[in-house]
Amino acid sequence: MASPLKEEKVFKDPVHKYIYVQDQIIWDLINTKEFQRLRRIRQLGTCFLTFHGAEHSRFSHSLGVYEVTRKIISQFERNGYEGWPQQERLLCLCAALLHDVGHGPFSHSIENTFGTHHEDWSCRIVLGDTEVNRVLRQVSSEFAAQVAEVICKTYHRQIVVSLVSSQLDADRMDYLLRDAYFTGVNYGTFDLERILRVMRPFQGHIVVKESGMHAVEDYLMSRYQMYWQVYFHPVTRSADIVLHKVFQRAKQLYQEEYAFDFMLPPLLSLFDGSLTTHEYHLLDEAFMQTVLTRWSYERDPILSDLCSRFLNRRLFKYVQLEHMDMLQIGRLKELMRSIGFDPDYYIELDFPSDLSYDVYRPGQQDEKLPILLLDHKETLTEISQKSEIVKSISGIHMGKHHLYFPDELLERHRSQLVSRDLHQLLGSE
Repeated sequence: MASPLKEEKVFKDPVHKYIYVQDQIIWDLINTKEFQRLRRIRQLGTCFLTFHGAEHSRFSHSLGVYEVTRKIISQFERNGYEGWPQQERLLCLCAALLHDVGHGPFSHSIENTFGTHHEDWSCRIVLGDTEVNRVLRQVSSEFAAQVAEVICKTYHRQIVVSLVSSQLDADRMDYLLRDAYFTGVNYGTFDLERILRVMRPFQGHIVVKESGMHAVEDYLMSRYQMYWQVYFHPVTRSADIVLHKVFQRAKQLYQEEYAFDFMLPPLLSLFDGSLTTHEYHLLDEAFMQTVLTRWSYERDPILSDLCSRFLNRRLFKYVQLEHMDMLQIGRLKELMRSIGFDPDYYIELDFPSDLSYDVYRPGQQDEKLPILLLDHKETLTEISQKSEIVKSISGIHMGKHHLYFPDELLERHRSQLVSRDLHQLLGSE
């Protein structure tokens, strides 16, 4: 059973105004070293190189997800809605708070290079020999396993999972508002309070009263705009690509038994796949910034150059490709190699659908739980079946291929771009 705090704790928050902590377990989890590490992980990875205000942390986001979840549950309990399992309250709150505890530095860049996934690490931290696990065991011997099941979406009650991970979940609602605030954009905002008022537990699902459809439309439109204007911004993608190339090069050098001038044990374990939860705790962005700074002086010219590019924001240039021409791209790679650039590290063809954020697309097997509307007859309908706005944006696939390459390819070696089609491919005319 939850043990209440003797005195409620309050965090002042720029998005939710106040975040209220009322349970001893939540307060103890916040003060574990694994959760405090999230102060040292940026919420938006490399986005700060595009939007200079995007310096907010996974710590503040995780607190925000907890607060949105707390508000939803409080509304359910206050109104006495049937179908909400009140005994799951603390489980939901803990899972909401800890859902991102396994995030590594620079968001998804390291995950893509080393085949790790933050949800897996979150579960390892929850279940392992950690301060987080010891706090959770104070509730019951099986409580930590239940929290891990919610985070990894295997818990037997779908309604509990959907609060933290669905198409209308506390995670998305907080990060859209928070990311919009810190990037300084307006189109990520929506009426959170209205949405919370029209959410209901019904037949094992979290649903929305049909009268609240327009508030959800606004939320989905905000999500759509943030998707294209912030999360998939091509400059941020360039920063992600350069950082990915850094780790790709370092991993290749490790496999070739290159003698690094600077190397720390957690990196060795990351390279060989033997990273422990204790070592993972050391991987924060301060650690990786130090590594990148030292590697910018490495003897390997590719690793040194890529690190310098990232640290000093000398990112790759990009052009949008209207038509894929693999023959042209192959010729471009040959040209790059001839003038001293290894195409494995200095060219990238990028398409945004490969990324972790997504727009609302109902009906796909790998999609999160859809948004269901509840009408006065207690009939459930997926929202795009009633909303022309949602139907429109969920059917749009605006993804464009972008080709990324060093600007020097144009500035220093323009005379070698002898082919007109290569000029056109690189946007140099």
